[in-house]
Amino acid sequence: MNKVLEIHKRLKGKIEICPKIKVTKENLGLIYTPGVVEANREIAKNPASSFEYTGRGNNVAIITDGSRTLGVGDSIPEASLPVMEGKALFLKTLAGVNAYPLCLNTKSKEEIIRTIEILSPNFSAFNLEDVRAPKSLEIMEELKEKDLILFHDDEQGVAIVVLAALLNALKVVGKKLNQVKICIGGAGAAGYGIFKILNYIGLRDLIVFDSKGIIFKSRDGDNKYLKEIAESTNKENLRGGKKEAINKSDVFIGVTGIGNLLDKTDVKLMKEKPIIFAISNPSPEILSEEIKKATKNYIFATGRSDFENQINNIIVFPGVFRGLLDFRKKMDLFLEFKIAKAVASLIKKPNAKNIIPGPFDKRLLKTIVACIRRY
Repeated sequence: MNKVLEIHKRLKGKIEICPKIKVTKENLGLIYTPGVVEANREIAKNPASSFEYTGRGNNVAIITDGSRTLGVGDSIPEASLPVMEGKALFLKTLAGVNAYPLCLNTKSKEEIIRTIEILSPNFSAFNLEDVRAPKSLEIMEELKEKDLILFHDDEQGVAIVVLAALLNALKVVGKKLNQVKICIGGAGAAGYGIFKILNYIGLRDLIVFDSKGIIFKSRDGDNKYLKEIAESTNKENLRGGKKEAINKSDVFIGVTGIGNLLDKTDVKLMKEKPIIFAISNPSPEILSEEIKKATKNYIFATGRSDFENQINNIIVFPGVFRGLLDFRKKMDLFLEFKIAKAVASLIKKPNAKNIIPGPFDKRLLKTIVACIRRY
């Protein structure tokens, strides 16, 4: 048995519920019947007081349907549980947040939305995780109309860390954000989130491709989110595939889910000092050994913890939830941008092997929470 399976089998789960108080004969009547009815009555009079009298204010539900499970794709919800437990573990360890993995036995958008609404009295916020796009984007769009705190880590978390890393990578290669051409590979939740934040900050020289090729205006069969991408990118309305998309790009950001998608010939199509973020897990779109066959002067990052420059949403989601819970704020593009800038600023002297803080950097939590507090 390999080490991964061994540790999961031995632990039988990476999280557990622990009591905050030792139960005694003296306090039993205070924390349970009959005394607990006093708290019940207060909450019945004022539902918002549930944040004071229960753990609700520090509770996050991690919601998935197993439709985009790491390593296995569209699968059963049980297969997502190890990842969701991992998210919960990091939220507790790094930010003191109580997070509950809830893998739903449905693929229905309507049922997922309704489930979140039904569960809302128990939680302060919801994290949508590993749900296929465009369904995940539709869920977020519809739930934003509700009085809920939401965070879509695959969309918003990835966007924040990508922008933070990009700001520092550009400093290293001596290029300016408003002068570079960026190619995004993949137009699911992560690709859409990256497009949204780059478009928000005014970057116009963007081109995005997916499994059908370059996204362009009036492309047949595109959903509303792909059409939104088409309206704000690909200013020359180019057609073609991967090579046409990456040609003369300064930056490639890969969130395709396809390992070894690029090779040295693709890198040679890029401009000098290319920045390549191959973020797909567990297999990046390209590895540095292949990039070196095309150029020696480049910036490379992946989503993996066993390589330098890890661009992974674990860097931001603990701090994001700590801040959202503490100050009852909602996430938007402006706040994403502010957090990305603040995270980038933690690297005082970026270099090719150090463009973004690691997930265990103790400054991250304080920095992200401060951004949300000031918003």
